[in-house]
Amino acid sequence: MSRRSWLILDLALKAALVGLLLFAVFNPDLPQFRGKAITGRALTYPLAALIVPAGWWLFAKKRPYPFAADILIVLPFFIDTAGNSLDLYDSIDWWDDLNHFVNWALLSAGFGLAIRPLKLPGWNVAALCAGFGAVTAILWELLEYVTFIRNSPEVTTAYTDTLGDLGLGLSGSVVAGLLLAWTSRSKSPDPQVAGPNLEGQDRTPGGSEDRLAS
Repeated sequence: MSRRSWLILDLALKAALVGLLLFAVFNPDLPQFRGKAITGRALTYPLAALIVPAGWWLFAKKRPYPFAADILIVLPFFIDTAGNSLDLYDSIDWWDDLNHFVNWALLSAGFGLAIRPLKLPGWNVAALCAGFGAVTAILWELLEYVTFIRNSPEVTTAYTDTLGDLGLGLSGSVVAGLLLAWTSRSKSPDPQVAGPNLEGQDRTPGGSEDRLAS
């Protein structure tokens, strides 16, 4: 894909996310939005669209824009919002579980691609993806509890559901990390290759070897 195509896809995804959030905000009485902390989602989800642009602008402006990482990081928030808009969470029993696995795989893959320019060894990337997934999954569950679970009928089953969500989120992150490690082409420099080329040194009188010997 050309950079223009990536840009169009990236902007279209973000516009769709904002559009779905506005639809939810202006239709709070629809059954699919009741008890789903739509206001909190509307206030925080747009920040997902700014994470990669802000990081790129502050720390990596000289590098090409990481469209793939940006799209992967925004996708989970779009999928969650679309799932609520289509009432998939309440109409499909396994939708929530699938989301926790797939969305954390996407989010962690985006994180892994974002740090790939650091040229870390593949297994380091995998470990960081797993850690990133674990931390963000825990933060998500804490925010869910504070925003709507503690005051909803779901509080009686929240513990079991939370453990399942954490396990699925971590599993998705581990899978994404392992895939990135497997596909990563970054390798540590070979000291025999990166070291000084002694055979190419100046051997003429007064050259580098003579200077070292003097």
